[in-house]
Amino acid sequence: MLTGFWYRALPSEKVKHGQLQKAMLLEIPLVIGRDRNGKAFALRDACPHRGMPLSCGHFDREQVECSYHGWKFDAVSGQCQVIPSLTADQTLKVDRIYAGSYACEERDSFIWVFIPDPGPASAGFTRRDKPLTSAPPAPAFSEKFKTAYLSADLPCNVDHGIIGLMDPAHGPFVHQAWWWRSQHSIHEKQKHFEPIPNGFRMSAHTPSSNSAPYKLLRFYAEADSVTTTIDFVLPNLRLETIQAGKYWFSSLTTVTPITRDYCRIDVVACWNIFRFVPFGPSILRFVFGKFVEQDRRTMELQSEGLKHNPHLMLIDDADRPAKWYFGLKAAHLEAKRAGGEMKHPMAGPVVLKWRS
Repeated sequence: MLTGFWYRALPSEKVKHGQLQKAMLLEIPLVIGRDRNGKAFALRDACPHRGMPLSCGHFDREQVECSYHGWKFDAVSGQCQVIPSLTADQTLKVDRIYAGSYACEERDSFIWVFIPDPGPASAGFTRRDKPLTSAPPAPAFSEKFKTAYLSADLPCNVDHGIIGLMDPAHGPFVHQAWWWRSQHSIHEKQKHFEPIPNGFRMSAHTPSSNSAPYKLLRFYAEADSVTTTIDFVLPNLRLETIQAGKYWFSSLTTVTPITRDYCRIDVVACWNIFRFVPFGPSILRFVFGKFVEQDRRTMELQSEGLKHNPHLMLIDDADRPAKWYFGLKAAHLEAKRAGGEMKHPMAGPVVLKWRS
């Protein structure tokens, strides 16, 4: 599980004013809430005194009070404000004590939390540093557009969730539907890939001719062509853009590690096509929900086989994106260890072929 990145923690609508909401990211228990101005904050869900979950305490929109001994912490900075048990002649510097605090940003219907690299095992928490980057937005190409999101839990390690997300060959077997495709529509495909910072790109291409929605899109847009571009970027981002003339559709999908054996897939979609069609977001949620549920069920079944630690293999060319993913992770960790620049596993543009 990679640290030093932004991760989606919770849908924005789940964090109500005046309430504390529990979450888990990378096996780190968090408590998330909103201050008086409605800005989201995240603290480690453990009082630094005796470990009581802060989510069990009182919250007045400014301070979180531990329910065990009444220690109070600033909700945003995590800095300790009050220790009720101290007497007037005791000189403990309360303001030097911190509950773990994490940078938060709200973007595209989600609250994102930055998970920094861990400090020394024996070190306590101090005032947090500001991240050098911002949470990534879903791609948008016009001022007016609609959005929708959905989430689903995946009972598997994040690596299996991610390589399943980028797997180009499972579609005809997992995502069968009369309005999408079937096993009988399998044919050979050839795509161009290129390296990008911290990831790789399936270059702009004409989408599959065996998928009915793409045919409908081209007809509706009266476009000469429909093109799709797909990026994968560490630690867990899949960005897809479909363009047809002045119309576009995009999505930002993440697979977030909750624990070592559990993750969650979140999809935010944006579009300006069919913007005035009644029930458009509901239809889109149905389509994406169908895909995500099929993936979730597949991961659930796969997890049964993985319990027995079977020998696994990745083949060319269909599994090359999975190999690049593992190569990117290894290169990122090695660059961190050595303190140098990351060596990208792709030397340059590549053409891959497979049947799907």
